Amino acid sequence: MRRRGRALRRPGRLRTERALSPVVGKSLELGVVVLFVAVLSASFYGGIVPEYRTTAAAEAGDRALVGGAERVERAVPERPGRIERRVAVSLPATLRGDPYRIRAASDPEANATALVLDHPDVGVGGRVRLSFPTRGANVTGTWESASDSWVVVRGGSERVSVSLENGRGDSDGRDGGRS
Repeated sequence: MRRRGRALRRPGRLRTERALSPVVGKSLELGVVVLFVAVLSASFYGGIVPEYRTTAAAEAGDRALVGGAERVERAVPERPGRIERRVAVSLPATLRGDPYRIRAASDPEANATALVLDHPDVGVGGRVRLSFPTRGANVTGTWESASDSWVVVRGGSERVSVSLENGRGDSDGRDGGRS
């Protein structure tokens, strides 16, 4: 009878050892999945996502820069005469999560002025040359993205002064040139 007792105990012990196999297998599968997700997340947030954000911000910056240049060029009338005009300019508040600025920069050698986008991220920026076909214009100033932006044009028949300004519009109703 002892043999029977031993025979009965032995298969029972094997059953408990075999019961651990599915648990160990599932734990290993879970470990592999967690490792895969960790590697995938690290590659996205370490390389792919920041590059995409910079590329998207550079595209949006180019559009803001070209749109700003268009507003400046349209604010200067073609016909000579006395002018005082204030035109609103719409800019995105941030690019890639950071505020930026657009400034006027003159190039004395080319006798031209350009708008330059300055951003903390090196991958975001740009420069666009302004063109005034009928008369010259002296462009100065800076737009900060975090505030309202305006093009202010003043001048006479010969030369026009264009200023890039920030802040609220005039309360005296001089925003007639606003579009």
